[in-house]
Amino acid sequence: MDWSLLGCGASGHVTFAPDEPALRDRLSVVTREGPAWRCLRCGTFVAGEPTASGPVESAPSVRRAEQVRSALILRIFAVERFLRALIVAALAIAVWRFSVSRLSFEAAYDQALPPLKALLGDLGFSVQHSKLLGLIHKAFTVNSRTLGWIAIGLGAYAVIEVIEGVGLWLVKRWGEYFAMIVTSIGLPYEIYDLINKVTVLRLVAFVINLGLVLYLVLAKRLFGVRGG
Repeated sequence: MDWSLLGCGASGHVTFAPDEPALRDRLSVVTREGPAWRCLRCGTFVAGEPTASGPVESAPSVRRAEQVRSALILRIFAVERFLRALIVAALAIAVWRFSVSRLSFEAAYDQALPPLKALLGDLGFSVQHSKLLGLIHKAFTVNSRTLGWIAIGLGAYAVIEVIEGVGLWLVKRWGEYFAMIVTSIGLPYEIYDLINKVTVLRLVAFVINLGLVLYLVLAKRLFGVRGG
């Protein structure tokens, strides 16, 4: 696959007309339709006016070939980080609202529980051993201050995920280091969770995070790996 052409297909060709005559002649040809300029990314000659012009020092910097593929991979990871930040932020807001409106939530829960149990029982579900209802009931035993700290912790985690996502989306070197360090810190805890119990969600999250760390270290050559 020609990643340079893929990049041009996604964002358009990048042509440049330098002021220096020798370079201008190398980057342009004359066709029946008029002058055509060589794309700085894929090398294709594109008919029409150049997208930019000026001294060679002002030529736009473009990603080519493997750089385009690398940017695409990092942005896929960035989207996953943004989605994770959105979910965690929503959870943080929910915990905070619960901590400040605890009594109203508890009253609504107690009022809705009997008909909910009856409905689930009619559908054939065992309500006595429901983990979800058990977790909800346990939440009412946690004091409001603790819930507030949990909400703050979740909010901080969401902010970290946003920073990761921004750094990866912009393909910044600091973003690669930041994402690699933050993700690596969480891997031991994820391994511990998987040892206790393997679930699809935990396994998928672990594979994504491990894949990101390995890609950043090996492909992006962080910390001097492979001569980086």
